[in-house]
Amino acid sequence: MLISIIWILGMGFFAGQFARRLGAPPLIGMILVGVILGPEVGNRLEPEILAAADDLRTMAVMIILMKAGLGLDRDKLAEQGTVALRLGILPAILETGAIAIASVFLFQFDLLTGLLLGCIIAAESPAVIVPGMLRLKRLGWGVKKGIPDAILTGSAVSDVVLLLVFSLLLNFLQQGEIEAIILPGGLSLNPLLLLPFQAIIQIVLGIVAGYLAAQLLVSLLERQSWSKNPVQDILIAAVVAAVAVLTAREFPYFSGYLAVMSMGFFLIELDAPLARRLRNGFNSLWIVAEIILFVLMGASIQLHVLGEMFLPGLTILAVGLLIGRTIGWTLSTAGSNWNWQEKLFLLPGNSAKATVQAALGALPLAYGIEGGEIILAIAALSILVTAPLGAWAIPTFAPKLLKKGEVDPTKVTVNTRTMFLAALESSKGAREVLKQTADLARRSHGEAIVLYVTTVDNPQETQAIQEMTLGILADIRHQFIREKGAVVDTILAWSKAHPVTAIVVGKCPNPNQEETPIRSIFQGVLAGSSVPVLVVPTPDIAGEPE
Repeated sequence: MLISIIWILGMGFFAGQFARRLGAPPLIGMILVGVILGPEVGNRLEPEILAAADDLRTMAVMIILMKAGLGLDRDKLAEQGTVALRLGILPAILETGAIAIASVFLFQFDLLTGLLLGCIIAAESPAVIVPGMLRLKRLGWGVKKGIPDAILTGSAVSDVVLLLVFSLLLNFLQQGEIEAIILPGGLSLNPLLLLPFQAIIQIVLGIVAGYLAAQLLVSLLERQSWSKNPVQDILIAAVVAAVAVLTAREFPYFSGYLAVMSMGFFLIELDAPLARRLRNGFNSLWIVAEIILFVLMGASIQLHVLGEMFLPGLTILAVGLLIGRTIGWTLSTAGSNWNWQEKLFLLPGNSAKATVQAALGALPLAYGIEGGEIILAIAALSILVTAPLGAWAIPTFAPKLLKKGEVDPTKVTVNTRTMFLAALESSKGAREVLKQTADLARRSHGEAIVLYVTTVDNPQETQAIQEMTLGILADIRHQFIREKGAVVDTILAWSKAHPVTAIVVGKCPNPNQEETPIRSIFQGVLAGSSVPVLVVPTPDIAGEPE
């Protein structure tokens, strides 16, 4: 199993990066590696790994839904009213119906088997949609109207509804009948009539479970201080999220996935600093989970069946998308403040299939449902076609169809490069400036530019400062630059020409003495800088009050 894990993580990572360098989504490389490593081609994965694929995929989906919840914006969702809820119900239901009708004609399925296929194919993929929408939020595309938030929430709701219908249909097709519910007075009720109420109950209880889990995390991690560092924060949060998902499996009265997503959402409201720490941690977890998820997807694909069902499968996907889902999108956004370009963005932004199809595609075949091999092949085809297409189309069409707004750093991880400019005019005071720069860079995981500016050539002092820099900044990524010219003007020019976060400069005159060039240096930098300036006292005035 260890060798199989090495194959999955190692080859999955490098194949994903190779695909990215070619301009394709990384998941394409990961899926192809899965096909190569899987039983259809190379057969390099242990049967135990393949047997545990469903559980591993479940954990990966849990991580991505936690990321989604930690990125939701309550105010933007409130502005959209019922749009998110309608996006969660209408497109999925109408796509399911369109696929069911088409499958009756193409594959001679009965209507219930067609609906079973529709439930699998109509589900939206959090593994593709969530990272895509979070990236849009991080860049600001569509955030003014809350479009990424509406798509994220609608995607989670639609999967809840479709999973409910799927489980009911699978039970009926397996057993041949659905037992009626006996009400007081001897009245019987078909469970199909209760399906809307079941969906509402699962959604409501899932949100309640997410709120209670968020309260538990805040109590454990902040009020009672059970964790001592960010790694332990992530560990406890991941365990709580996994327990929610597994509990929902055993007691299917609430949606475990929706509970996880709600937990992340409520954490922002209850404790924003804790939510920010967890967001950073789950971003790191997703790097590993993404590789496992998509490599195992590729390993589960049956190539021979896929080839036989290629053209009919594409027809099914086109009917579901262009007829059912398009009508659903139109009805969902009717009366909203979305313009036609933003509505059109739903086509590339809300169509990807991957996670649910990988988890459910093989179940009809495993349960002996007639046509199960066809359902599995179309589920695999939907992954291979729509997942890479969606991963490419979301960032490609967002700038063309959406408007860019202001990014809210409290809701997403904003990746900024921290760069400190250590400005040195001589070796006097250089050690204190370099030590302060190194401390700031270590705390922020940043980099440094050491800029030594002089008006005269002094090779000995240059070498001394360079050696001092190498010793103090040994564990900091940095570059040493020597410039000759006007000190203040050179420092300010460098700070403007490079993405500098702050300038660190020394102050070392005796205030009882006359003005010196050094005093004018730090004052000139303070007066002319467009970025923050940190003035570091040096030994000459150490301990003297500012």
